[in-house]
Amino acid sequence: MTASTRLSPAEQIPFFTGAESIRRTWAALEARLREVASVGRFTFGTLGRELEERIAALTGAKHAIAVGNGTDALIILLRAAGVGPGDEVIVPAYTFFASASAVLHVGAEPVLVDVVPGSYAMDPAAARAAITERTKAIMPVHLFSQMADMRTLRDLADEHGLLLLEDSAEGIGMVMGGRHAGLWGGGGVLSFFPTKTLGALGDAGMILTDDDAVAERARRLRSHGQAVDGSYEYLELGYNSRLDEIQSAVLLTRLETLAADIERRAELAARYDEGLAPLAPVVRIPFMAKAAEPGNTVWYVYLIESDHRDQLVAYLAAHGVGTEVYYPRPLTEQPALAPLPGARHPVPVAEAASRRAVGLPLYPDLTNDQVDRVCELVHRFHKELS
Repeated sequence: MTASTRLSPAEQIPFFTGAESIRRTWAALEARLREVASVGRFTFGTLGRELEERIAALTGAKHAIAVGNGTDALIILLRAAGVGPGDEVIVPAYTFFASASAVLHVGAEPVLVDVVPGSYAMDPAAARAAITERTKAIMPVHLFSQMADMRTLRDLADEHGLLLLEDSAEGIGMVMGGRHAGLWGGGGVLSFFPTKTLGALGDAGMILTDDDAVAERARRLRSHGQAVDGSYEYLELGYNSRLDEIQSAVLLTRLETLAADIERRAELAARYDEGLAPLAPVVRIPFMAKAAEPGNTVWYVYLIESDHRDQLVAYLAAHGVGTEVYYPRPLTEQPALAPLPGARHPVPVAEAASRRAVGLPLYPDLTNDQVDRVCELVHRFHKELS
Protein backbone atom coordinates (compact mmCIF):
# COMPACT_ATOMS: atom_id res chain seq x y z
CA MET A 1 0.00 0.00 0.00
CA THR A 2 1.42 3.39 -0.99
CA ALA A 3 1.39 6.45 1.21
CA SER A 4 -1.21 8.13 -1.01
CA THR A 5 -3.73 5.32 -0.54
CA ARG A 6 -3.46 5.72 3.25
CA LEU A 7 -4.13 9.45 3.12
CA SER A 8 -7.66 10.71 3.59
CA PRO A 9 -9.19 12.75 0.73
CA ALA A 10 -8.74 15.87 2.86
CA GLU A 11 -5.00 15.20 3.11
CA GLN A 12 -4.49 14.75 -0.63
CA ILE A 13 -3.69 17.63 -2.96
CA PRO A 14 -5.14 17.05 -6.44
CA PHE A 15 -3.48 18.59 -9.45
CA PHE A 16 -6.75 20.45 -10.06
CA THR A 17 -10.12 20.81 -8.42
CA GLY A 18 -12.77 23.50 -8.72
CA ALA A 19 -15.21 22.01 -6.23
CA GLU A 20 -14.94 24.84 -3.70
CA SER A 21 -15.29 27.49 -6.41
CA ILE A 22 -18.49 25.83 -7.59
CA ARG A 23 -19.86 25.79 -4.05
CA ARG A 24 -19.07 29.48 -3.56
CA THR A 25 -20.77 30.54 -6.78
CA TRP A 26 -23.58 27.99 -6.87
CA ALA A 27 -26.41 30.43 -6.13
CA ALA A 28 -25.50 32.66 -9.08
CA LEU A 29 -24.89 29.68 -11.35
CA GLU A 30 -28.17 28.04 -10.38
CA ALA A 31 -30.05 31.23 -11.27
CA ARG A 32 -28.52 31.24 -14.76
CA LEU A 33 -29.21 27.53 -15.25
CA ARG A 34 -32.85 28.09 -14.30
CA GLU A 35 -32.93 30.85 -16.91
CA VAL A 36 -31.67 28.39 -19.52
CA ALA A 37 -34.32 25.85 -18.55
CA SER A 38 -37.12 28.41 -18.57
CA VAL A 39 -36.23 29.74 -22.01
CA GLY A 40 -35.86 26.22 -23.39
CA ARG A 41 -33.08 27.00 -25.88
CA PHE A 42 -29.97 25.00 -25.12
CA THR A 43 -27.59 25.64 -28.02
CA PHE A 44 -26.11 29.10 -28.54
CA GLY A 45 -28.91 31.37 -27.44
CA THR A 46 -29.12 34.52 -25.36
CA LEU A 47 -26.41 33.54 -22.89
CA GLY A 48 -24.01 32.53 -25.68
CA ARG A 49 -24.38 35.92 -27.28
CA GLU A 50 -23.96 37.63 -23.92
CA LEU A 51 -20.76 35.65 -23.35
CA GLU A 52 -19.41 36.76 -26.73
CA GLU A 53 -20.12 40.37 -25.82
CA ARG A 54 -18.50 40.03 -22.40
CA ILE A 55 -15.36 38.36 -23.78
CA ALA A 56 -15.10 40.98 -26.54
CA ALA A 57 -15.31 43.74 -23.93
CA LEU A 58 -12.78 42.03 -21.66
CA THR A 59 -10.19 41.44 -24.38
CA GLY A 60 -10.87 44.46 -26.58
CA ALA A 61 -11.57 42.21 -29.56
CA LYS A 62 -13.84 43.55 -32.28
CA HIS A 63 -15.26 40.03 -32.67
CA ALA A 64 -15.54 37.16 -30.17
CA ILE A 65 -17.05 34.03 -31.71
CA ALA A 66 -18.11 31.22 -29.39
CA VAL A 67 -17.50 27.62 -30.49
CA GLY A 68 -17.64 24.14 -28.99
CA ASN A 69 -14.02 23.86 -27.80
CA GLY A 70 -10.53 25.27 -28.19
CA THR A 71 -9.48 22.80 -30.88
CA ASP A 72 -12.48 23.68 -33.05
CA ALA A 73 -11.59 27.32 -32.51
CA LEU A 74 -8.09 26.73 -33.94
CA ILE A 75 -9.35 24.76 -36.94
CA ILE A 76 -12.03 27.31 -37.77
CA LEU A 77 -9.64 30.25 -37.30
CA LEU A 78 -7.08 28.70 -39.62
CA ARG A 79 -9.68 28.10 -42.34
CA ALA A 80 -11.32 31.49 -41.86
CA ALA A 81 -7.91 33.16 -42.26
CA GLY A 82 -7.34 31.32 -45.54
CA VAL A 83 -4.89 28.58 -44.52
CA GLY A 84 -5.32 25.37 -46.51
CA PRO A 85 -3.73 22.64 -48.63
CA GLY A 86 -0.19 23.35 -49.76
CA ASP A 87 0.46 25.87 -47.00
CA GLU A 88 2.97 25.62 -44.17
CA VAL A 89 2.28 26.95 -40.69
CA ILE A 90 5.17 27.43 -38.24
CA VAL A 91 4.25 25.97 -34.84
CA PRO A 92 6.35 25.44 -31.68
CA ALA A 93 7.41 21.86 -31.03
CA TYR A 94 6.65 22.14 -27.31
CA THR A 95 2.89 22.49 -26.99
CA PHE A 96 -0.33 20.50 -26.85
CA PHE A 97 -1.00 18.22 -29.84
CA ALA A 98 -3.97 20.31 -31.03
CA SER A 99 -1.66 23.16 -32.04
CA ALA A 100 -0.29 20.97 -34.82
CA SER A 101 -3.29 18.72 -35.49
CA ALA A 102 -5.47 21.76 -36.21
CA VAL A 103 -3.07 22.69 -39.02
CA LEU A 104 -3.32 19.19 -40.45
CA HIS A 105 -7.12 19.27 -40.23
CA VAL A 106 -7.23 22.18 -42.69
CA GLY A 107 -4.89 20.38 -45.11
CA ALA A 108 -1.80 22.44 -44.33
CA GLU A 109 1.55 21.26 -42.91
CA PRO A 110 2.80 22.21 -39.43
CA VAL A 111 6.49 23.11 -39.41
CA LEU A 112 7.79 22.47 -35.91
CA VAL A 113 10.41 24.78 -34.39
CA ASP A 114 12.14 25.14 -31.05
CA VAL A 115 11.15 27.26 -28.06
CA VAL A 116 12.87 29.71 -25.72
CA PRO A 117 14.25 28.14 -22.52
CA GLY A 118 12.13 28.93 -19.49
CA SER A 119 9.30 30.75 -21.24
CA TYR A 120 8.59 27.74 -23.53
CA ALA A 121 7.33 30.11 -26.22
CA MET A 122 8.26 29.97 -29.89
CA ASP A 123 11.84 31.06 -30.54
CA PRO A 124 11.65 33.90 -33.11
CA ALA A 125 15.07 32.99 -34.51
CA ALA A 126 13.95 29.39 -35.06
CA ALA A 127 10.77 30.65 -36.72
CA ARG A 128 12.79 32.85 -39.08
CA ALA A 129 15.00 29.91 -40.07
CA ALA A 130 11.93 27.80 -40.89
CA ILE A 131 10.32 30.21 -43.38
CA THR A 132 10.03 28.87 -46.94
CA GLU A 133 8.17 29.86 -50.08
CA ARG A 134 5.22 27.74 -48.82
CA THR A 135 4.96 29.39 -45.42
CA LYS A 136 1.52 30.96 -44.98
CA ALA A 137 1.40 31.66 -41.26
CA ILE A 138 3.32 31.81 -38.01
CA MET A 139 1.31 30.50 -35.06
CA PRO A 140 2.96 30.96 -31.65
CA VAL A 141 1.44 29.45 -28.50
CA HIS A 142 1.16 31.32 -25.20
CA LEU A 143 2.01 28.67 -22.62
CA PHE A 144 1.68 28.33 -18.86
CA SER A 145 2.07 31.90 -17.63
CA GLN A 146 3.10 34.41 -20.30
CA MET A 147 2.82 35.42 -23.93
CA ALA A 148 5.32 34.72 -26.66
CA ASP A 149 7.50 37.59 -27.92
CA MET A 150 4.73 39.00 -30.08
CA ARG A 151 6.51 42.20 -31.08
CA THR A 152 9.37 40.28 -32.68
CA LEU A 153 7.06 37.69 -34.23
CA ARG A 154 4.76 40.35 -35.66
CA ASP A 155 7.72 42.14 -37.21
CA LEU A 156 8.88 38.83 -38.68
CA ALA A 157 5.44 38.08 -40.12
CA ASP A 158 5.16 41.58 -41.59
CA GLU A 159 8.65 41.35 -43.09
CA HIS A 160 7.71 38.21 -45.02
CA GLY A 161 4.06 38.99 -45.72
CA LEU A 162 2.80 36.14 -43.52
CA LEU A 163 -0.30 35.66 -41.44
CA LEU A 164 0.23 35.89 -37.69
CA LEU A 165 -2.26 33.70 -35.83
CA GLU A 166 -2.16 32.82 -32.12
CA ASP A 167 -2.90 29.67 -30.20
CA SER A 168 -3.82 31.76 -27.18
CA ALA A 169 -5.90 28.97 -25.63
CA GLU A 170 -4.31 29.62 -22.21
CA GLY A 171 -4.05 33.36 -22.70
CA ILE A 172 -7.15 34.94 -21.20
CA GLY A 173 -6.12 38.05 -19.31
CA MET A 174 -2.62 38.15 -20.83
CA VAL A 175 -1.74 41.54 -22.29
CA MET A 176 1.39 42.84 -24.00
CA GLY A 177 1.79 46.45 -25.05
CA GLY A 178 -1.88 47.10 -24.28
CA ARG A 179 -2.97 44.33 -26.68
CA HIS A 180 -4.67 41.18 -25.41
CA ALA A 181 -3.40 37.74 -26.39
CA GLY A 182 -4.95 36.64 -29.67
CA LEU A 183 -5.16 40.12 -31.17
CA TRP A 184 -1.66 40.70 -32.52
CA GLY A 185 -2.47 39.52 -36.03
CA GLY A 186 -5.31 37.83 -37.88
CA GLY A 187 -6.81 36.31 -34.76
CA GLY A 188 -6.43 33.96 -31.84
CA VAL A 189 -8.39 31.53 -29.73
CA LEU A 190 -9.38 30.90 -26.13
CA SER A 191 -10.04 27.53 -24.54
CA PHE A 192 -12.44 27.22 -21.63
CA PHE A 193 -11.48 23.64 -20.77
CA PRO A 194 -12.32 23.08 -17.06
CA THR A 195 -8.74 23.51 -15.80
CA LYS A 196 -8.18 26.79 -17.65
CA THR A 197 -7.98 30.14 -15.88
CA LEU A 198 -11.57 30.70 -17.02
CA GLY A 199 -12.97 27.18 -17.14
CA ALA A 200 -16.34 25.71 -18.07
CA LEU A 201 -17.80 22.47 -16.71
CA GLY A 202 -17.06 20.81 -20.04
CA ASP A 203 -15.65 21.90 -23.38
CA ALA A 204 -16.00 25.42 -24.76
CA GLY A 205 -13.93 27.80 -26.86
CA MET A 206 -13.80 31.25 -28.44
CA ILE A 207 -12.24 32.85 -31.51
CA LEU A 208 -10.93 36.42 -31.18
CA THR A 209 -10.30 38.66 -34.18
CA ASP A 210 -10.42 42.27 -35.30
CA ASP A 211 -10.76 41.19 -38.95
CA ASP A 212 -14.35 41.48 -40.22
CA ALA A 213 -13.85 38.97 -43.04
CA VAL A 214 -12.26 36.38 -40.74
CA ALA A 215 -15.11 36.86 -38.25
CA GLU A 216 -17.83 36.45 -40.87
CA ARG A 217 -16.35 33.25 -42.21
CA ALA A 218 -15.70 31.87 -38.72
CA ARG A 219 -19.35 32.39 -37.78
CA ARG A 220 -20.36 30.59 -40.96
CA LEU A 221 -17.96 27.69 -40.46
CA ARG A 222 -19.05 27.03 -36.87
CA SER A 223 -22.59 26.29 -38.12
CA HIS A 224 -22.10 23.87 -41.03
CA GLY A 225 -21.11 26.67 -43.41
CA GLN A 226 -24.54 28.24 -43.23
CA ALA A 227 -24.99 31.87 -44.23
CA VAL A 228 -24.89 34.01 -41.10
CA ASP A 229 -28.46 35.23 -41.68
CA GLY A 230 -29.66 31.71 -40.81
CA SER A 231 -31.37 31.30 -44.16
CA TYR A 232 -30.48 27.59 -44.52
CA GLU A 233 -28.23 28.50 -47.43
CA TYR A 234 -24.94 26.63 -47.06
CA LEU A 235 -22.02 28.33 -48.74
CA GLU A 236 -19.28 25.82 -47.84
CA LEU A 237 -18.67 22.76 -45.71
CA GLY A 238 -18.35 23.74 -42.09
CA TYR A 239 -18.65 22.22 -38.62
CA ASN A 240 -21.21 21.71 -35.89
CA SER A 241 -19.43 23.75 -33.22
CA ARG A 242 -21.95 25.93 -31.44
CA LEU A 243 -21.42 26.65 -27.77
CA ASP A 244 -24.25 25.34 -25.59
CA GLU A 245 -26.16 27.54 -23.17
CA ILE A 246 -25.25 25.56 -20.06
CA GLN A 247 -21.53 26.18 -20.57
CA SER A 248 -22.29 29.81 -21.40
CA ALA A 249 -24.10 30.09 -18.06
CA VAL A 250 -21.09 28.60 -16.25
CA LEU A 251 -18.63 30.92 -17.97
CA LEU A 252 -20.72 34.04 -17.39
CA THR A 253 -20.86 33.15 -13.70
CA ARG A 254 -17.13 32.52 -13.49
CA LEU A 255 -16.33 35.75 -15.32
CA GLU A 256 -17.49 37.55 -12.17
CA THR A 257 -14.56 36.09 -10.20
CA LEU A 258 -11.96 36.00 -13.00
CA ALA A 259 -9.96 39.01 -11.78
CA ALA A 260 -9.87 37.63 -8.24
CA ASP A 261 -8.94 34.17 -9.54
CA ILE A 262 -6.04 35.60 -11.56
CA GLU A 263 -4.84 37.51 -8.49
CA ARG A 264 -5.05 34.37 -6.34
CA ARG A 265 -3.08 32.36 -8.89
CA ALA A 266 -0.36 35.03 -8.80
CA GLU A 267 -0.23 34.84 -4.98
CA LEU A 268 0.16 31.08 -5.09
CA ALA A 269 2.86 31.28 -7.77
CA ALA A 270 4.79 33.80 -5.66
CA ARG A 271 4.54 31.41 -2.71
CA TYR A 272 5.94 28.61 -4.86
CA ASP A 273 8.75 30.92 -6.01
CA GLU A 274 9.71 31.69 -2.42
CA GLY A 275 9.45 28.09 -1.30
CA LEU A 276 11.38 26.51 -4.17
CA ALA A 277 14.00 29.18 -4.94
CA PRO A 278 16.52 27.68 -2.46
CA LEU A 279 16.61 24.52 -4.61
CA ALA A 280 18.12 26.34 -7.61
CA PRO A 281 19.79 25.28 -9.82
CA VAL A 282 18.76 21.67 -9.07
CA VAL A 283 15.16 22.74 -9.60
CA ARG A 284 14.37 25.42 -12.16
CA ILE A 285 11.40 27.56 -11.23
CA PRO A 286 9.56 29.66 -13.85
CA PHE A 287 11.10 32.90 -14.97
CA MET A 288 9.69 35.70 -17.03
CA ALA A 289 11.13 36.19 -20.49
CA LYS A 290 12.45 39.59 -21.54
CA ALA A 291 9.21 40.15 -23.44
CA ALA A 292 7.21 39.84 -20.23
CA GLU A 293 5.76 42.98 -18.69
CA PRO A 294 3.05 43.90 -16.18
CA GLY A 295 -0.26 42.38 -17.30
CA ASN A 296 1.43 39.82 -19.54
CA THR A 297 1.72 37.26 -16.77
CA VAL A 298 -1.36 35.20 -15.90
CA TRP A 299 -0.52 32.04 -14.00
CA TYR A 300 -2.27 29.06 -15.55
CA VAL A 301 0.34 26.37 -14.75
CA TYR A 302 3.29 26.50 -12.36
CA LEU A 303 5.93 24.56 -14.26
CA ILE A 304 9.24 23.49 -12.73
CA GLU A 305 12.11 21.49 -14.20
CA SER A 306 14.13 18.76 -12.50
CA ASP A 307 16.71 16.31 -13.80
CA HIS A 308 14.81 13.70 -11.76
CA ARG A 309 11.35 14.63 -13.01
CA ASP A 310 9.84 11.16 -13.26
CA GLN A 311 11.07 10.11 -9.82
CA LEU A 312 9.78 13.39 -8.38
CA VAL A 313 6.35 12.78 -9.93
CA ALA A 314 6.22 9.31 -8.38
CA TYR A 315 7.37 10.64 -5.00
CA LEU A 316 4.74 13.36 -4.94
CA ALA A 317 2.03 10.90 -6.01
CA ALA A 318 3.01 8.57 -3.18
CA HIS A 319 2.46 11.48 -0.80
CA GLY A 320 -0.93 12.44 -2.22
CA VAL A 321 0.12 15.29 -4.53
CA GLY A 322 -1.13 15.33 -8.11
CA THR A 323 1.05 16.64 -10.93
CA GLU A 324 0.83 16.90 -14.70
CA VAL A 325 3.70 16.36 -17.12
CA TYR A 326 3.69 19.11 -19.76
CA TYR A 327 4.62 17.58 -22.22
CA PRO A 328 6.11 14.08 -22.05
CA ARG A 329 7.39 14.34 -25.62
CA PRO A 330 7.80 17.20 -28.09
CA LEU A 331 5.58 17.22 -31.16
CA THR A 332 8.53 16.09 -33.27
CA GLU A 333 8.28 12.72 -31.48
CA GLN A 334 4.53 12.23 -31.85
CA PRO A 335 3.71 9.16 -34.01
CA ALA A 336 0.83 10.91 -35.75
CA LEU A 337 3.20 13.63 -36.96
CA ALA A 338 6.02 11.32 -38.04
CA PRO A 339 4.98 11.18 -41.74
CA LEU A 340 5.34 14.95 -42.18
CA PRO A 341 7.45 15.68 -45.27
CA GLY A 342 10.55 17.80 -45.23
CA ALA A 343 13.54 18.03 -42.92
CA ARG A 344 12.88 18.53 -39.25
CA HIS A 345 14.36 21.56 -37.55
CA PRO A 346 16.44 20.88 -34.41
CA VAL A 347 14.44 21.35 -31.19
CA PRO A 348 16.93 20.71 -28.33
CA VAL A 349 15.15 23.03 -25.87
CA ALA A 350 11.81 21.32 -26.45
CA GLU A 351 13.41 17.91 -26.09
CA ALA A 352 15.06 18.86 -22.81
CA ALA A 353 11.85 20.34 -21.40
CA SER A 354 9.93 17.18 -22.28
CA ARG A 355 12.33 15.21 -20.06
CA ARG A 356 12.50 17.69 -17.17
CA ALA A 357 9.28 19.71 -16.84
CA VAL A 358 6.31 19.04 -14.57
CA GLY A 359 3.34 21.15 -13.51
CA LEU A 360 2.54 21.53 -9.81
CA PRO A 361 -0.98 22.19 -8.45
CA LEU A 362 -2.07 25.79 -9.09
CA TYR A 363 -5.72 26.89 -8.92
CA PRO A 364 -7.79 29.30 -6.82
CA ASP A 365 -9.11 26.58 -4.49
CA LEU A 366 -5.55 25.69 -3.43
CA THR A 367 -4.59 26.86 0.07
CA ASN A 368 -1.33 28.41 1.23
CA ASP A 369 -0.75 25.42 3.49
CA GLN A 370 -1.11 23.07 0.55
CA VAL A 371 1.48 25.02 -1.45
CA ASP A 372 3.81 24.89 1.53
CA ARG A 373 3.26 21.13 1.74
CA VAL A 374 4.13 20.65 -1.94
CA CYS A 375 7.29 22.76 -1.52
CA GLU A 376 8.26 20.75 1.56
CA LEU A 377 7.90 17.48 -0.36
CA VAL A 378 9.95 18.77 -3.32
CA HIS A 379 12.70 19.78 -0.89
CA ARG A 380 12.53 16.45 0.93
CA PHE A 381 12.72 14.50 -2.35
CA HIS A 382 15.87 16.25 -3.51
CA LYS A 383 17.44 16.03 -0.06
CA GLU A 384 16.91 12.26 -0.03
CA LEU A 385 18.59 12.06 -3.45
CA SER A 386 21.79 13.63 -2.16
